[in-house]
Amino acid sequence: MIDIARLREDPESVRENIRKKFQDHKLPLVDEALKLDQAKRASETEGSELRAEKNKISKSIGQLMREGKKEEAEAAKARVKEINEKLPELEATQKETTQKLLEVMYQIPNFIDPSVPIGKDDSENVEVERFGEPVVPPYEIPHHADIIHRVNGMDKESAGRTSGEGFYYLIGDIARLHEAMIAYARDYMIDKGFTYCVPPFMIRSNVVNGVMSFEEMDAMMYKIEGEDLYLIGTSEHSMIGRFQGQIVESDKLPIRMTSYSPCFRKEGGSHGLEERGLYRVHQFEKEEMIVLCEPENSMEEYEKMWRYTVDVFRNMDVPVRQLECCSGDLADLKVKSCDVEAWSPRQKKYFEVGSCSTLGDAQARRLGIRAKNEKGTYYLHTLNNTVVASPRGMIAVIENNYNEDGSINIPKVLQPYMGGKTKIVTQD
Repeated sequence: MIDIARLREDPESVRENIRKKFQDHKLPLVDEALKLDQAKRASETEGSELRAEKNKISKSIGQLMREGKKEEAEAAKARVKEINEKLPELEATQKETTQKLLEVMYQIPNFIDPSVPIGKDDSENVEVERFGEPVVPPYEIPHHADIIHRVNGMDKESAGRTSGEGFYYLIGDIARLHEAMIAYARDYMIDKGFTYCVPPFMIRSNVVNGVMSFEEMDAMMYKIEGEDLYLIGTSEHSMIGRFQGQIVESDKLPIRMTSYSPCFRKEGGSHGLEERGLYRVHQFEKEEMIVLCEPENSMEEYEKMWRYTVDVFRNMDVPVRQLECCSGDLADLKVKSCDVEAWSPRQKKYFEVGSCSTLGDAQARRLGIRAKNEKGTYYLHTLNNTVVASPRGMIAVIENNYNEDGSINIPKVLQPYMGGKTKIVTQD
């Protein structure tokens, strides 16, 4: 959510930002917000004036009675009664206007950073840098589902019976590889000074509304029927929500945390579910990182964060690249975002395995997360980034460590988490 003061002072900059995100259908929201804001402030002013008048008149009634001015005193009492009847109506109107304004403000996208490339959708994202040499071996690399089946590592058929399409069982060494990746990512981030946390896996609607746009919520979140609870789509949601309504002492900043959680997503819309494999599913596990920091430090933190993901995948022998997200590919709360994509030697192209974003103070404004120093209170900046998400990240590890005989080399950094095992071999 943007600062209402900036909307008042420079509405054209808000409109221009909407245009850069190719969301012209949202342009009328600017005038709507200005109109509601004016009505809200007018009702606040009227309410303040009426309360001041009431206090003044109430104080004068006793004096009028002592002076024998009974008619004037009765008129004053009548005016106080009139104000008392008017105030609840005014407060109700003010509350309704404030809520409508908030709903409109939630739909206006955050200001993008000047460095963000302008483009309509993810087809116009920009490759910035590659890390590691993408290699295509001289032998064929099967689909990851076939590789995993040959080592008896997955059962989607049974999961279809128990849970439906988009779910899976991971079995044996593949299940261990999956957990090893998460554990390694956790320990890597702890070594970088991040505090480890396992958060709640369900959150209330006010937290959901605080961390993401309405469009994202509808597309992603599973609601618990009959309760004000949603399954998290990423632990960022509950991790940022932890600080809702809090004032953080500035000397405690930055707050850097890494978290483990299962993640639940509808995966509806144009992408859909992947029928055979594990690329797009309803449930996965992830090691996440979040940062809360001073506004002037958020870009520096952002640059560090996505590089951590690059380092983790390079340590697992996976070539990756950084892809800068264009304006039209940014979710409404994001100021700047990039994807880390892993090389697929089977497809001979890169695919997304992580996403890093700075959201400015948008989430902090929605959730009331502030810092305090000698000058007063102010909103913090929030950032999030995927360290490793599995099984998607595991696909990259499997393909880039696949041998012609069907075995899978276990990267050295993961071997301690798998009892020293160096290979996963076929079970044919």
